[in-house]
Amino acid sequence: MVTNVKNFKIIFKGSLEFGSLKSYQKVFQMYERRLETYYKNDLLLSAEEMFVPEEFRLNLPRVVIYGTEKKWKTTISLFQYLAQYAVAGSLSAWLIDGKIIESHIIEPHSDKIAVQAFLKGRELIKEKGKENEAIEALNKAISKYERHAQAYERRGQINFRLKNYKDALYDFTKSINIYDNNPDAYFGRAAIHLLNKDLEKAVADLAKTVKRSIPLQTVYWKARRLKGNCLMKLGDYKGAAEDFKFFSKRNFAADDPNFRWRKEVFNKYGKALLELEDYKEAVVAFNEAMNIETEGGKAAGPDGLLYRGIALKKAGKKGFKSDWKKAAALGSKKAAELLSR
Repeated sequence: MVTNVKNFKIIFKGSLEFGSLKSYQKVFQMYERRLETYYKNDLLLSAEEMFVPEEFRLNLPRVVIYGTEKKWKTTISLFQYLAQYAVAGSLSAWLIDGKIIESHIIEPHSDKIAVQAFLKGRELIKEKGKENEAIEALNKAISKYERHAQAYERRGQINFRLKNYKDALYDFTKSINIYDNNPDAYFGRAAIHLLNKDLEKAVADLAKTVKRSIPLQTVYWKARRLKGNCLMKLGDYKGAAEDFKFFSKRNFAADDPNFRWRKEVFNKYGKALLELEDYKEAVVAFNEAMNIETEGGKAAGPDGLLYRGIALKKAGKKGFKSDWKKAAALGSKKAAELLSR
């Protein structure tokens, strides 16, 4: 009797760095030995798909594959085994069947000084007032492994928090130059460009953040939203509308950091659609923003009422005067001006 074996959608993203040719060769030999002894044909990926010998690393920029749960577990077991010999890096993995069934973040956790210093610095980042100690730990990680892209990126985060923007820019750029597939480094550098009001550079780095992340990661949606904001300011309403549309279609969980931005995005999406003269869809966007705004019995604010009224009028629908009257009563001068015409 033949039993149908279910295939799941599986995503791998990240890298494990082994630091030197000698270490890499040792790891690869152990991989080959375990492949022959334990894994045989139960892995999802071949050596050619995973290993980059000239960079001494296992690298999976973004791999989407379909496979059985057995092969998923075997492949995860392999990565966890190899990670103990890595000096840096992080590999994320998701098993999906309509929703996330299982996920892993696989990282080095050995007694190597570079590994321990990085882990210490990463934890200290979370504690307010421990920034200098965190930087000291990350400096130690970098001194032991100069190509520690993650340590530079995390140090950039701390320098940004301390308003050492020049140092933060150096750290994020250094991280990118070492390993250009970390979306957080591009996002951090984009934040500095935003502070400098260099919108075009910010858009470029936010676009790279999106390209190097996946929708399962929070940073993907943060970058989509901020890129839309920048494009609005640059007058690229079509590009902004595309980013806002993607964001607005996402069903965020209440504990997701992106959840609280839904109303703002729907409002900005509506304004972009107004500029594009897509008035009916603008009404829909403003309605969605209004529904979020009035959750829990709260009264609608004047800005949403004003712009929904404008969209209703341009779409040839009724109700725009009612919205403007409510907005004017709440202090909107623009709504009062529109009513007086």
